[in-house]
Amino acid sequence: MRVGLLTREYPPEVYGGAGVHVEYLARQLAKHVDVEVHCFGGPRDDPLVARSYQPWDEIAGSSPHIAALRTLSVDVAMAAALDGVDLVHSHTWYANLGGHLASMTYRVPHVVTTHSLEPLRPWKSEQLGGGYAVSKFCERTAIEAADAVIAVSEGMRADVLSCYPAVDPARVRVVHNGVDTDEYAPDPRTEVIERLGLDAGRPLVVFVGRIARQKGIAHLLDAAERFDPEAQLLLCAGSPDTPDIGAEVEQHVSALRAAGRRVAWVREMLPRPELVQVLGNATAFVCPSIYEPFGLVNVEAMACGAAVVASRVGGIPEIVVEGETGFLVDLAPSGDEYGTPADPVRYAADIADRVNALVRDPARAVAMGEAGRERVLAEFSWPAIAKQTADVYRSVLG
Repeated sequence: MRVGLLTREYPPEVYGGAGVHVEYLARQLAKHVDVEVHCFGGPRDDPLVARSYQPWDEIAGSSPHIAALRTLSVDVAMAAALDGVDLVHSHTWYANLGGHLASMTYRVPHVVTTHSLEPLRPWKSEQLGGGYAVSKFCERTAIEAADAVIAVSEGMRADVLSCYPAVDPARVRVVHNGVDTDEYAPDPRTEVIERLGLDAGRPLVVFVGRIARQKGIAHLLDAAERFDPEAQLLLCAGSPDTPDIGAEVEQHVSALRAAGRRVAWVREMLPRPELVQVLGNATAFVCPSIYEPFGLVNVEAMACGAAVVASRVGGIPEIVVEGETGFLVDLAPSGDEYGTPADPVRYAADIADRVNALVRDPARAVAMGEAGRERVLAEFSWPAIAKQTADVYRSVLG
C-alpha cells in the first residue's frame, strides 16, 4: 500500500502539535505501509520525504488573505504529484484541500486527521483576516467528502459531528496522539534550567505553547500573580498569532517581574533534549488552553515525569487523570464565539490553587509525575497508534 502523507509541518520546520504528530506517525507507519511525505517548505534530507513545496511565485504578498491563497497553490502542486498512490492522508486545513483534490483526480480514498477545527477557532480571524474563510472552506470540503476522518480524541470526534453534521458518524474514528517515550523521559539534569537563569533548587512551573488566545496564556499570567512566592515560572512561548497578543504578553510579564515574580521567557523553540530537561524539572506543567482537541504537550510533560495542571476541555480529560497524574481545572465558557471563560478571575484563581498545591507538596508532585509517566507508557505509544492508523487505511481500501 502506497500512502501519500500530506502536511504543512515536517522536521525541521515544526511549530505545533500537528507537526510533531506527523513526524512520529510517519516513522512508525513506514513499518506497515509504503509512506511518502509531501510537506511545505524547503528540501528535506529525509528518506520518507518524497517532495517539499513552496507557494507559487505568481501569488505574491504577505497579507493574511494572500497567505491563505499561497497555501492553496501548494495544495494544487501536491495533488499534481500524487499520481500512483493508493491512498492520501492529510493533516490540518493547510493540506486538506490537496488531499481532497488528489482523491478526486486519481479516484483514491482520502483520510483526514483532525488536530483542531477551524469553526471552533474564531480568534484566527485576527490572524488570517479573510484567509480564515478560506481555511474553513478547505477544512469543510475535505472533511465532508473524506472516506474516513480520524479524530485525535473522543472530544474531537464529538466536535467533528457537531460542526459538520453532514458527516456520517461511522466514518469518524478515534486514534489518539502519542509520544516517543524514549525521547521524552525524565531527565534530572539541571544545566538548561541554570543557563536560563533559574534556580534548580526552587519549584518550577512550566508552560510550553504558542502565544495564542487558544492556549490561554493570558489566564496563566493572571494566575501567576497568585503563585506561591517560591515558585518560578518558565514560559517556552513564541510565534504570537498577532502583534497585539504578543504585546499583551510582554506587558503582563513585565508587570509580574516588577512585582518581584521570577519569570523566564524563552521565545525560540528549544531543541528537544533541552525541552525534555525542562519538563523533567517541572514541579508543575500548566496547560490553560480554552480549546484543545487533544493536548499532546500534556502527554509529553507526563512522559517526562511532570505533574500536570490543565483545563478540563476537549481531549485533555482523556489524558490527565484528576488527582492521579495532575489536576483538571473547570472552565465554564462565557458563551461568546471565542470560548473565553465566563469568570476569568475565578479560572485564573483555580489554576493558581492547583499549582500551589503542588508547589507546597513536592512529594505529591513527584508521585503524580511518576503516575503520569506510567500512564503514557501504557496508553500513548506510537507503535500502537501507527497500527491503528494503518487499520483505518485498510478499512477504507476494502
